[in-house]
Amino acid sequence: MKSDNRTTLVIGGSVNPERYSNKAIKKLISYGNKVSSIGLREGEVSGIMIETGMPEYKDIHTVTMYLGAARQSQYFEYIMDLKPKRVIFNPGAENHEFAETLKVNDIEVVEHCTLVMLDYGLF
Repeated sequence: MKSDNRTTLVIGGSVNPERYSNKAIKKLISYGNKVSSIGLREGEVSGIMIETGMPEYKDIHTVTMYLGAARQSQYFEYIMDLKPKRVIFNPGAENHEFAETLKVNDIEVVEHCTLVMLDYGLF
């Protein structure tokens, strides 16, 4: 059962409705999840502000990654400092080096599609 502080952070958020990060924000909300998002540009998706940079968040349960491995390194320390319970690497965002670091720090690593996970009750 979810607690009230179970928030998902979407990294790579976009206002473009064709982007999977945009679809994920909408679907997470429709399933009753609390959502925060950071992206390259500020914007808003279904009432969720996409912030830039590395804002201070508290109680992030899940980070769902929509950036390719080449653009993730700037977020490694930031994500580690958030101390999420898990990080989901969506298709195209897999990063085995970072995944190993997460595992060593007792953070669950999932290579799967957030959208599929939500639809099949795996989230």
